[in-house]
Amino acid sequence: MESSCREFGRSRREWLEILSLQILRLLGAAAVFSLLCVSSSFGQQGYVAFNVRDFGATGNGQNIDSKAINNAINAAANAGGGTVYLPAGEYQCGSIRLKSNVALYLEQGAVIIATSENPEVNYDQAEASVNDIYQDYGHSHWHNSLIWGDSVHDVSISGTGEIYGKGLVKGFIKDGMVANKSISLHSCRNVIIRDITIFHGGWFGILASGVDNLTIDDLKIDTNRDGIDIDCCKNVHVSNCSINSPNDDALCLKSSYALGDPRATKNVTITNCQVSGYDEGTLLDGTYKRSDNASGHRPTGRIKFGTESNGGFKNIAISNCVFDYCGGLALESVDGAALEDVAISNITMRDVVNDPIFLRLGARMRGPKGTKVGELRRIKITNVIVDDADSMHCITIAGIPGHDIHDVELNNISVYYRGGGTGKESERIVPENEDKYPEPGMFGPAPAYGLFARHASGIELSDVNFYLTAPDSRPAFRFEDTKGIYMDDVSADRNGTNEFAVLKDVSRFNTHQVEGVADQQIKAVKEKIIR
Repeated sequence: MESSCREFGRSRREWLEILSLQILRLLGAAAVFSLLCVSSSFGQQGYVAFNVRDFGATGNGQNIDSKAINNAINAAANAGGGTVYLPAGEYQCGSIRLKSNVALYLEQGAVIIATSENPEVNYDQAEASVNDIYQDYGHSHWHNSLIWGDSVHDVSISGTGEIYGKGLVKGFIKDGMVANKSISLHSCRNVIIRDITIFHGGWFGILASGVDNLTIDDLKIDTNRDGIDIDCCKNVHVSNCSINSPNDDALCLKSSYALGDPRATKNVTITNCQVSGYDEGTLLDGTYKRSDNASGHRPTGRIKFGTESNGGFKNIAISNCVFDYCGGLALESVDGAALEDVAISNITMRDVVNDPIFLRLGARMRGPKGTKVGELRRIKITNVIVDDADSMHCITIAGIPGHDIHDVELNNISVYYRGGGTGKESERIVPENEDKYPEPGMFGPAPAYGLFARHASGIELSDVNFYLTAPDSRPAFRFEDTKGIYMDDVSADRNGTNEFAVLKDVSRFNTHQVEGVADQQIKAVKEKIIR
């Protein structure tokens, strides 16, 4: 074969190189690993990938294999880059350190298990943080993780294998040598995470802070806390992921002060994802259990951004996502950030346990002294269907006195509410809670069953329809201290009350083709009930 290759002016190694690249382009990364056997048969072992077994990893589920895996990563990095290959097996590990130009590939049947043995030896210590007063502890450290990368570039974690955070904790132990994240990335660029499964991921399945050009695709995450947190990142694409997180957020965008300055999370797309709050582990085993519901547990499992909101959120597009038995959409700015230019479309939700859509501008102001209240503006949400929405909560748009939420469009929205609200709830005074942690449900039972808006201006509702599956004595809409409400082609069931909307301190209120309501324009009104 060597001589025939030479006849065409190339060595056998060069022809293998060309063949590998062509198959990679046609069939994807998995095909390259099939070439490992071919290259090995020609005496080229290690050419295609750095097999961790060649560096001493056992994959027997008993020995600690992280040292061998790190040696393979170092060898690949020292060679100028390459793929570190984990064949099928169970690899009990402490901290694994990513390096630039290195891909970590987990074959089907390969499982990296976070060890609980000797954590003070097997896991890296949490590094000194810029600060840990403006954000939670977990957002301030990265090295105390199962797999971490700090200031690396052009790296990937892929394959159809699994990361099992068995020995990770879901919080932190002060001064303790424990790990609390499956994958953490700090100040990196050009990162791809694709096809893997994360089970029981610790405090975060994935924490990405200050990562530019990040792609997360086709992941299955079934975990006990946050699935994916994207913090202070730019140019991010999340797609085709199924994330089950009964006790915390499934997919969460943040813009904390963890990097030492208020950096925005921007240019983000989230598409074709499913989020849920089934019992942990039952997404992966296909049983989708909801036993926690019997104990009164309300699952989380939603898409949310803003609980850490120093730097801001800009240019965010979310589309084609499914919510099942979990919280709804939550967009929040409470620490001085500008949250703006967000487009959300083609969303379906079933069994929503709180506000289907929650927009909150607050003043917790967890940041340096002198930080000013932020902005929440230019939000467009279209093509949303919600079935079996919680009876005590509704779509909420809530600013604070003197700081309105601006320019919100809701278009082609249909929500089927459970109903059951009383007249007493419709009359309650809703607290401002200006400095509280932002959370759907933070205001208590809603005074309207469909939509409650306060301290807002420029709200456009078109083709919005609210339905009740049981009588409800609250009005469909309640507006307080709002300016510029435009309602076109809107309908709402009045099963239990003839009140359509309650207005309090409202100006520029307009209706057109609202079912059962005459077209009208109200310049300003102190209090009024629209029937």
